[in-house]
Order: sequence, then structure tokens, then C-alpha cells
Amino acid sequence: MRLLPVISFFLAAGALFAQHTYTLADVENGGRLYRGTCSVCHGPDGDFIPGIDFGHGKFRRATDDESIEGIIMKGIEGTGMPSNNMTEQQAENIVAYLRSLPSAGKALTSGGNAARGKAIFEGKGGCQNCHRVRGVGSRMAPDLTDIGALRRVAELEQSILDPDAEILPDNRFVKVVTKDGTEITGRLLNIDTLTLQMMDSQEKLRFFQKANLREYSLVKKSPMPSFKGKLTTQELADVVSYLVSLKGI
Repeated sequence: MRLLPVISFFLAAGALFAQHTYTLADVENGGRLYRGTCSVCHGPDGDFIPGIDFGHGKFRRATDDESIEGIIMKGIEGTGMPSNNMTEQQAENIVAYLRSLPSAGKALTSGGNAARGKAIFEGKGGCQNCHRVRGVGSRMAPDLTDIGALRRVAELEQSILDPDAEILPDNRFVKVVTKDGTEITGRLLNIDTLTLQMMDSQEKLRFFQKANLREYSLVKKSPMPSFKGKLTTQELADVVSYLVSLKGI
């Protein structure tokens, strides 16, 4: 399920009233900016600050889109909200993203059942072959024990259907070729000027001196397969609901 190419927001009393139209590109660009700049303090769903809940369209001080943009760029004096070195277009993109949160989250989890999603995750989906939850599963892919507190509903859905759309640095795989021609691919753990460390397909830690490699390169595609067409709409909603429920131990 994707957001429509053009999105108009008309918020009723109790939230902000907006009459702006944003494109899907605005929302996606704003999402990247939000995750890199805002989510540390506001959280992935925008509900970490008391009195503010972006996921439900609740803002404490802003009265319209322009005032949100002003706060993003200039901050709020005497509070923990700092100014940001952003252009007006970048701030507008973040607003577009914030406006998308309420409708996107509700649509993607509507009718989802976390218990059924857990069964799919552990069974049909085969997710534990790569992922780990509460100490159970593989270490080849990111541990998902607290994924519901880290990623938004729309991001979880996208990672299931289109894993190549955004590959976070922690999820990168690397391929190395040793001087004798042996190729090894694994999850990149660390790379510096002289060395490279990875976890190979057998979950073994591998350490390489770059000087001993013929070549090395980041794998451009995500190792995670797309489940588009492999899960029904109901199954997708169930799995996303399960992932959203994972808030850590």
C-alpha cells in the first residue's frame, strides 16, 4: 500500500488546519530529513515530547503549516527545540511528511492482528532465518526486538514490500575478494582505514586487512527479499501490526 502521488490535508478543529497539497516525493524527502534530524528527540512516530503527537496530528505551538516550517528552521527560544540549517523547501518537505503520518499509520495497520502476524513472521515468512526477536532467531539481519519503537508503520511496510528502497547503514552487506580469488559476502560490522569486519553467512565474525584483499565493495541491493505478492493484504497488515508491537524487553 502506497500513499497517493498527490496528497491534500484538511485537518479539523483540535489539530491544525491545512490546505496544502504535497507530492509523494515531498513526503519521501521529508521522511528522510525527519529521520536524520528530528526523530532523535521526537521519536519515529513523533510522540516522544509531552503534548506533541505528530502521528495523531497534535502540535503544541504551531497554528498552520507555515508556522511549523518556521519552528523547524528557527527553533523555539528557551526550549529544547533548536534551530536547523535548512532551506524553506526542506522544512516544507518535513511538514509534508508530518501531515502524512496520521492517515498512513491508520491505513496500514487497520484490521491487523499482532498474534497472527507473529505466526507468519515465525512460519510462512521465514523471518527468523535472518532476524532475531527477544533472543530467538538469526543475527544475520537487524535485531527486531524493539523495532516498533524505532521505525514508523509506513517504513515497516516499505521494508517488507520494497527492501531496496532504503537501506540503513547498519543493514549494509559487503562483498570481499581475497588475493586468492575467494569471494565472501556478509553483513558489514565495521570498516576503517586499514581493516574490515563482517559477519558471514554462517554468523561467524570475519576480520580482514584491506591490504590482503584484491577488492571489496558494498552490496547495492538489500539481502532481504521482497514480500510483494507473497503476502496477502491481510497478512501484511498482521505482520506490520506484530512488528509495531515490538517495543523492546
